[in-house]
Parts: sequence; structure tokens; C-alpha cells
Amino acid sequence: MTNQQILAIIVIVLMMAAFIWGRFRYDVVAACSLLVAVAVGVVPFDAAFQGFSDEIVIIVASALIVSAGVARSGLMETVVQRMTPRLTSVRGQLAVLVITVTVLAAFVKNIGALAIMIPIAFQFARRSNVSPSVFLMPMAFGSLLGGLMTQIGTSPNIVVSRIRAEMTGESFTMFDFTPVGATLAAVGIVFLVLFYWLVPPRTRETASMDEAIEIKNYVSEATVSKDSSALGKTVGQLVKSAEGDAMVTSIVRGDRHMPPLPDALLREGDVLLIEGDPKALDQIITQGKLVLSAERKPSADERSAEIDAIEAVIVDGSPLVGLSARQLALFDRYDVNLLAVSRQGERIKEPAHCISEFNSC
Repeated sequence: MTNQQILAIIVIVLMMAAFIWGRFRYDVVAACSLLVAVAVGVVPFDAAFQGFSDEIVIIVASALIVSAGVARSGLMETVVQRMTPRLTSVRGQLAVLVITVTVLAAFVKNIGALAIMIPIAFQFARRSNVSPSVFLMPMAFGSLLGGLMTQIGTSPNIVVSRIRAEMTGESFTMFDFTPVGATLAAVGIVFLVLFYWLVPPRTRETASMDEAIEIKNYVSEATVSKDSSALGKTVGQLVKSAEGDAMVTSIVRGDRHMPPLPDALLREGDVLLIEGDPKALDQIITQGKLVLSAERKPSADERSAEIDAIEAVIVDGSPLVGLSARQLALFDRYDVNLLAVSRQGERIKEPAHCISEFNSC
């Protein structure tokens, strides 16, 4: 072998060893390998980045952009959740995820198909109380199988189509790969759904922040205004839309705390402390046209701007410990509204602006 061949083999072996080691990101390894190849003379300097001008790179990049757009839109997540709102069987959830990823991978890049469905996989894992690894590896296999079904499903299909066009003047069409690819994908889906238990279980050594603090319910404070649709209705009618996922824990009327009886009529100015799942809280507040904070309504410009919700945890040693929500003055300082509060192992019965670590008003 020539010196060039020996150097090329050494660079490739070192690159594969770095991939297997897994200590560094794969893109960093690939870029460094290219630079090493240029440095030792295996790859000509003026041709180092020539591959980026290839039309296949543009096609793959475009597919990734489309995939990212679909993932960020949340379209697939909404569709799957509406189609399977009560699906709790692990095998059923796995079938939905693998089939969806496989079909998506036929028309977008397999990485994009996974990116679209991974958030749903984590939701299913929490719902069934299983490790997400039960879903993730079969989804990865499904995305690879789905790419076999169409011309654009995977990069090798695009490459061989172009080579055929150069050799015969005619490339493969979009669905020339489908008969064989779809058969392999169908067999693969059946195998993955029936034998998912072969996937080695993976458990995290440390729990996530959400799991560590075990926050299940939040408390939100809302006011019944003159324009509220809940005005004149009972507490039971107000929380009916939450389907048991939220409840009114206290009614503050003037200086008095009223018992939140189901038949208690709501009046203008009543401050309601509502506890429950975040989505259920939002549903009650939206349908009841309740006001989170009467003096802190967003302006027209603020309503037209994009609004984000952020969850934060007050840890030991934080300078916020001992301060009430009123003392923080989040809106006055940062244009931030406090929407809800949760405290582990304790039911909050005071208005949010009074809550603190050591006292309440």
C-alpha cells in the first residue's frame, strides 16, 4: 500500500474509534477527522469542503428543515394525542409511535421523524410509568425502516437514484422503492411491537428536577370579574370542565375565606384559589373568563407579542426564600406575571401575593 492509503486507513480507524468511544459529539469527531485528513495530505486542501456543493447535501438539508418545521409546529403531537387520549397499554403506545415514525420517515429525514415524535414518547412513558427507552430504540429502528420506502426517505436512495440517472439517463421514481421497502417496514413493525421486551432497559441514575421535587398540582389565583362567564354560576359548574383534574380550594370574598362548596354561587370580585393540573387550571380560567390579576393585564402590544411560560424552582439558599410573591414584584421589575405556585407536601390556601416561606398575610 502507498503512504496515502496507509494514512487514509489510520484516519478512518481513529475516527471510528472516536465514534465508538462516544466521549465527543459525532459532528465534532467528523469535523476533526476532516481537518486531520487535510493536514496529513489525504484530502486536498482545495477540495476539503467540496462535498457541500453537492445537490444531495442540499436535498438532505432541505428535508431536515422541513422536519424541524413540522416538529416545532406541534401538529403531529396534537393529532396523536387527540387520536389516543386514553391509550395506556405499552404495546398499544409503542405501535402508535413506531407506525407513525415509520410513515413519517418515508417522507422526511429519519432524524426529523424522531424529533417530531420523541416528546410524545416521553409523555406516553410518564403515562404508563415505564422507561422511555422502551419506546426510543424501536422508534429509531422504525425510522430507518420507513426511509426504505421512498426515493427521498434516506440518503442512499437519493444517491443510487442519481447514479442510475447518470448511467441510464433515468433515475428511480418516488415510489420505485415502495414494494420492497414497505414489505420490510411492515415485517419490522410487527417484530418491534411483539418483541419490544428484547430492548435492554435503561434507567437514569439521577432523577429529573420534576421527579425530584414531585410537583403534581399547582395553585393559581383568579378573580371573578364583571365580564366573567362564571359570574352567577356555582363552583361545581365552574370546575366541571376540568373533569376532576382541578378544584377550587378557597374563595376569598373581601376579608373572609368562604368554603368552596360545590353549590356556592360566585360573585363579582371573588378571588378563587384553584388547585390542579396546569392544563386543567388553564381550561378553567379560559372557559370561565377569569382574571389572573386585575391590575396586571397585558397591554395591546404585549398581547400581540409572543408569550412564554417558564417553570422555576426555589432551592435552598435562594435569596427568594422568605419573600412573599408581592415582595418579589415580578411584574413591576421584569414584566413577568406569577401564574401558579406549587409547594411539596402542603396545600396552599392563601392568595398568591401573600405566600412566602415563613409567613402569610
